[in-house]
Amino acid sequence: MVDRLYAEPSLAALYDLFCPWDPRGDFGFYLPLLMEAASVLDVGCGTGMLLRRARAEGHAGRLCGLDPAAAMLDVARDAGEGVEWVLGDLSSVSWNGEFDLIVMTGHAFQVLTGDDEVRQALAAVHTALTPAGRFAFETRNPLARGWEEWIPENAVEVTDGSGAVVRQEHQVDLPVRGDLVSFTTTYSSPAWQRPQQSRSQLRFLVADALAAFLAGAGLEVAEQYGGWDRSALAAGSPEIITIAKPYCLTGSNICSIVM
Repeated sequence: MVDRLYAEPSLAALYDLFCPWDPRGDFGFYLPLLMEAASVLDVGCGTGMLLRRARAEGHAGRLCGLDPAAAMLDVARDAGEGVEWVLGDLSSVSWNGEFDLIVMTGHAFQVLTGDDEVRQALAAVHTALTPAGRFAFETRNPLARGWEEWIPENAVEVTDGSGAVVRQEHQVDLPVRGDLVSFTTTYSSPAWQRPQQSRSQLRFLVADALAAFLAGAGLEVAEQYGGWDRSALAAGSPEIITIAKPYCLTGSNICSIVM
């Protein structure tokens, strides 16, 4: 889950503890895609765990991480070499046909809460991809109502480098209406003087709406799954995992955005 509090250095240092590598989860799904692509852009890369792992496993091409949180990129730079780390988001950069693969992991796509934000981000992705490139990302399936599990009783605790226990818990604003879910995240520790809180909002798009946004940006669904095991997308699937590609006119190598 994306949280703006990770812009704070003390919490950025804990990110990999709260979101560890899981070979059966998102990184296990995305890593083979990275290893097959000559040039990769990770949008919302955070601490760069995925890119660092790809480089450590022998990726010899271009790896670039983009994130709006300087503190997260500081962690990435300290932990990984041979990767481009860029501060910003898709609205602040301009790449033209440079990447064979663009990924957005950690449900980062869901922070795009407005229609214009989604359109602008997807247009930037389309522009940055090579004609044969792929855009891989995931959103939570709203039909599974995963936010119902974001309650204090399901809090997560980790132990930091000093031995202090840090607790993360969520509280969703109810009732949820439409496709926007708002919630409060609280981080606390007996070693801290006071808890830290942030307010967040995520958008839960159904698969048809997602496909429409992709089409409007000149992209089409090439593959889609409901779980990290590549199971078929169904009504109760927890995820909508999408691999999209630029849409090309029949009989032409020209890919264009549909206006």
